[in-house]
Amino acid sequence: MALTDPPSGQDHDTSPGSGDTPAGNSWRQTAGPTSPGLLGRIARACHRHRWLTLAGWAAAAACLIVMWAQFGAPADNNLTSTDAGTRLINQHFPRQSGDTLTLAIRATQPVTHPAVRDRVTSALAPFGRAPHVTAVGSPYRLPGRISAGRHIAFATVQFDVKASKIPTSEATALMNDARAASGNGVSFYLGGDVVDQAQTPEGGSSEGIGVLAAAIVLLISFGSVLAMGLPIITALFAIGSGLSLIALIGHLVPAPSFAPVVASLIGLGVGVDYALFIVTRFREALRSGAAPESAVVTAFSTAGRAVLFAGTTVIIAVLGLLVLRQPLMNGVAVAAAVTVGCVLAGSLTLLPALLGFTGTRLAKRSRLARRSRGGGAERSRSVSTRAGAEPSASARRVPLAERWAGGVQRRPVFAAAASAAVILALAAPVLAMQLNLPDESTQPRGTMGYQSYQTTAEGFGPGFNAPLIIAAKLPPGGSGTAAMRGVEAAVRAAPGVARVTPPVVSADRAAAMMIAYPTTSQQDTATNDMVHRLRDTVLPRATAGTGIRAYVGGPNAGAVDFADLVNQRLPWLIGIVVGLSVLLLMVVFRSVTVALKAAAMNLLSISAAYGVLTAVTQWGWAGKVFGFPEKMPVATWVPMFLFVILFGLSMDYEVFLLSRIREEYDRTGDSSAAVARGLARTARVISAAAAIMIVVFLSVVLGADVAVKQIGLGLAVAVLIDATLVRLVLVPAVMELLGTANWWLPRPLARILPDVRFEDHAAAPEPDRIPAGVG
Repeated sequence: MALTDPPSGQDHDTSPGSGDTPAGNSWRQTAGPTSPGLLGRIARACHRHRWLTLAGWAAAAACLIVMWAQFGAPADNNLTSTDAGTRLINQHFPRQSGDTLTLAIRATQPVTHPAVRDRVTSALAPFGRAPHVTAVGSPYRLPGRISAGRHIAFATVQFDVKASKIPTSEATALMNDARAASGNGVSFYLGGDVVDQAQTPEGGSSEGIGVLAAAIVLLISFGSVLAMGLPIITALFAIGSGLSLIALIGHLVPAPSFAPVVASLIGLGVGVDYALFIVTRFREALRSGAAPESAVVTAFSTAGRAVLFAGTTVIIAVLGLLVLRQPLMNGVAVAAAVTVGCVLAGSLTLLPALLGFTGTRLAKRSRLARRSRGGGAERSRSVSTRAGAEPSASARRVPLAERWAGGVQRRPVFAAAASAAVILALAAPVLAMQLNLPDESTQPRGTMGYQSYQTTAEGFGPGFNAPLIIAAKLPPGGSGTAAMRGVEAAVRAAPGVARVTPPVVSADRAAAMMIAYPTTSQQDTATNDMVHRLRDTVLPRATAGTGIRAYVGGPNAGAVDFADLVNQRLPWLIGIVVGLSVLLLMVVFRSVTVALKAAAMNLLSISAAYGVLTAVTQWGWAGKVFGFPEKMPVATWVPMFLFVILFGLSMDYEVFLLSRIREEYDRTGDSSAAVARGLARTARVISAAAAIMIVVFLSVVLGADVAVKQIGLGLAVAVLIDATLVRLVLVPAVMELLGTANWWLPRPLARILPDVRFEDHAAAPEPDRIPAGVG
């Protein structure tokens, strides 16, 4: 699989009367073995110096983890940018610049009853003494904080810092104060970002469950504890290093708290998969009679190169998030790319060292495999292979995957149409997809955050939990103070506004602020329309000629801005990621057709994942099964993040499958046979890799964060569709219909693009053989 050029004097075949090169300008080398490429030489060096390589990885990982613990950057969960209104509040209302908690109060007697009033007043006292609290707003001192029915009220707890700066222990202490004060007909529920972060921790036991599930799938696939352990060990070393680097890089590129969870999810999936492909190729080489070192060189010069290209595609895809130019999405992109980079480094350096400790033991088949294949037939085939003879077609046992591919190729039109119809049916719900950031209404029912949301929504309407902060820059001279009353009246009269608090003027008389409460919840699209209406029509008309500059800000308005940003830049993200991936595939396989086909099929599987995710979360189909407590929109950042990850992962399978197909085609020149044989040689390992990714991704639905659960569900669905309907049906059907056009490459491109090959003969220069009795 080294980079090779046609031998001197070798002509390229051309189609009669065509200016293009068929078969991607393919040629079949008949010369003797060549020296291994760079990856083969690296693998051989790591194999020979296995103890030094292992010690180096252990030392580097330990150092990075210690630095992570000592100097790691804190998470930054502010997905919305700092707008002009927020800057005004930070500058002129410093005591209101931090986060706020809402203390919802429910009483069986009216809250104005003297006994209830005394209970509430006493309950508020501990909150005023808590760290970072600048003010506690009593429902009895400020208007509008007691419901019309007088059985529900709320108080506010104002911090001087953002929620991310408040330790979980302090948030837990405040929640314990609320629980301790509850009882005897009065209940207190705290709500807000501080509470949500304490009650929905990132990560947890789901990562351990994912590792265990991956180990079980590997054990079933390999039938060997030793072979199962190598991918797991490699992935864990790489992920530990990657997560440490993420925390350190966070000082330069801040990342949200879910970034390490998603990065470890991707790293575990691709790390185990990459090692799985390489170990499988290593075992094949051993069983063909190669010595361990030669088998390592063969595995890394073939499967290792495929892993390198696949991992590069994933990195390119996730870095596509930089197109959004959103600071925290930049952090997520860098976190995922760093983790995949560490996985690649571990797969290409640590894994060959670990394989060096196994010797020829991986050549032996498990007892289960020997029983299923039949001992005598297997020994006969093994001996003939070691003798260099290719078994005859009648003697060769045709694998199930090859028979399946043959069936698909006999009816390619039907197979392609049927699989495409199923995928499009699954993708149909995407047309109704709604985007929004999760709020407390999407939290599990037993959490205090949800109980606070439910109580205040019942007492003050669903829009109470979606407040919009209107901040205004006042003109000098004090004339703006009177004009703010007109702005207040205009906002109160706007459609979709339930109520407005009186304007509050800053101490320096330079700014004012008020809060508008919508009639609808944050998850309702009508709230988004109301935000745009205030910005585009109501405020410009109300402030015209007054010298006042008014802005709609706050977290909920920021969520609307973020959704607008995604809608504007997502086409650019898709175009750049698809374009770069297509270019990479053209370089790898020297075929325009293969590259465009791969991109189209990947887009199909991603669309199907979007559709299923919409049906489960937004329509509620089987939502309870996957841990979604209620119907909810898809989190704003989930579709774009799913796209970049899934496009990269889908390219993984495309590279692994097509590299084998290309090897067979270069060897035989028969397109149909190459597709069937390539599918047969990769179906089992791709199925195992897909199973690993599915169980790893589904493990996160056991967590608490609904947005991360959406990521896990979408990834699992896409991989399932990609590994079944796409790779087992659509790919062989379409390639059968295209025939030799699969490898079409225009002559001008053939001269420009480098020639990268996936060839067995170039990967095994060492003539050493292991004794025929092994295995």
